[in-house]
Amino acid sequence: MLITSRGTGRWVMPKGNIGPGVAPHVAAATEAKEEAGVIGAICPVPLGSYRYRKLRRSGASLMADVEVFPLAVTDELSAWKEQHQRDRRWFSLAEAADAVDEPDLGELIRSFAASEFKNAAARTAPTGGTSPKSGIKSMFAWFQRLLPRTGNFFGMFEAHAATVLAAADATARLFGEGQGADEHIREIVEREHDADEITREVLQTVRRTFLTPFDRGAITSLIGALDDTVDEMQAAAQAIDLYQFTEFTPQMRDMAAIVVDAARLTADAMPLLRDVARNGRRLHELTERLIRMEGHADDIHTEGLREALKQHGQTDTLRFVVEREIYKHLERIVDAFEDVADEIDGIVIDHV
Repeated sequence: MLITSRGTGRWVMPKGNIGPGVAPHVAAATEAKEEAGVIGAICPVPLGSYRYRKLRRSGASLMADVEVFPLAVTDELSAWKEQHQRDRRWFSLAEAADAVDEPDLGELIRSFAASEFKNAAARTAPTGGTSPKSGIKSMFAWFQRLLPRTGNFFGMFEAHAATVLAAADATARLFGEGQGADEHIREIVEREHDADEITREVLQTVRRTFLTPFDRGAITSLIGALDDTVDEMQAAAQAIDLYQFTEFTPQMRDMAAIVVDAARLTADAMPLLRDVARNGRRLHELTERLIRMEGHADDIHTEGLREALKQHGQTDTLRFVVEREIYKHLERIVDAFEDVADEIDGIVIDHV
């Protein structure tokens, strides 16, 4: 059985937070009753776990770890706590696995029955399996091993840029007037870790790939420049956390807004790298905008420092030092996006 999410209407499993002193499987049974209107025997041993991003009220999107417990339904209630807020529906295992958004949860659902477990194992078997009735698959697998590997560099660039954009959005929320600073900081740190994973995959793929779409140095430089942007966002968030700084100036918010727009332009540019010859002009337009934005951010940075010195230089030296530190981190973020623009321009020059 799956239920719909109250926010998006997508199909999900009943779940929730664990109260103090409550066993996880008991909490799971409670959520199933309140959200899906089902009761039954709950197994105290989890079937497995998965991760997903949960949108908080503050706007932060944070990773949540979910343990899944099997519940043998003995009764479907005709009235339950959230019956007017959600739909519920029984699915076959295969249908339920396809209905949920989280790939790990889908595989977990498929593995619940023995027959589905075999199918799931077959899907994850290494390429090159042979058919006992034909030599075609064996020959094709042998031929595949002879083909040059090109690697999914474009997909990884795009995934990294999407991660950078998510971190930039969290950075803008952190510098906004809303609540939830701790959650925004946590999301930025999580996004930085996600970006690191993609960067490592790119570097490993470069080493084991025979043919690459660009010069290997250009690939490593581009992913390094991308990674620097989110590294600097994390450094800014950590400085804000360290100093417990909350009184952001208009200039700081303006620079944070530039960070978001720079991340958006970067995300727009990445898919265009799939065909540099055709998209060279558009790529150059995007990089020109990134460079202009960096110059504008420099002007805002100077104005902000001047105002901070005027207001706090003589009366609150510590406040001035902290504000200068925050401005420095914001400037480094925008500078990192300019470095991304330079790397893209270099690729365009080499391939147009």
